[in-house]
Amino acid sequence: MKNLALALLAATTLVSSLVQAADDAPAAPPASPARAPSKAHLLSKTELDALLAEPSKVLVIDVRRPDEVSSIGGLPVYLSIQQKDLANSLDWIPKDREIITFSNHAGRASRAADLLASKGFKVAGAAGAQTYEKDGGTILHIPVPPPRAEGQGQGPRPAQD
Repeated sequence: MKNLALALLAATTLVSSLVQAADDAPAAPPASPARAPSKAHLLSKTELDALLAEPSKVLVIDVRRPDEVSSIGGLPVYLSIQQKDLANSLDWIPKDREIITFSNHAGRASRAADLLASKGFKVAGAAGAQTYEKDGGTILHIPVPPPRAEGQGQGPRPAQD
């Protein structure tokens, strides 16, 4: 009976200390703040078409993953720099052209445009492949080639003696 009383006292003490610890614990941190709205201009189909009509004056930077470009489609000529790599790629992006950033629905493209503009690049705006196509624009859909069979694509075999 004495052991049962000690066990009950220990359990009560443990529960009491857990309740006190929960009361003393700091409140949960506030939810992370929402992203600030982008300052990038969202290009309409008409605006994008006009910019693309003068290819020597613009540079399209597609910030999507390669699998997104191949499955959703894209523009015929672009510089592929994924969003996560953009900040580390600024040194080799030309500054003599207006830049169009491109993603699926212009979300990542808008953030990329904001980054580029803050670093002194001339940014025409952001556009999305799916939005552009929905509005009547033409994007390329290039099927991914099947994987090469073993032994293919390795060049000519060396001559046998």
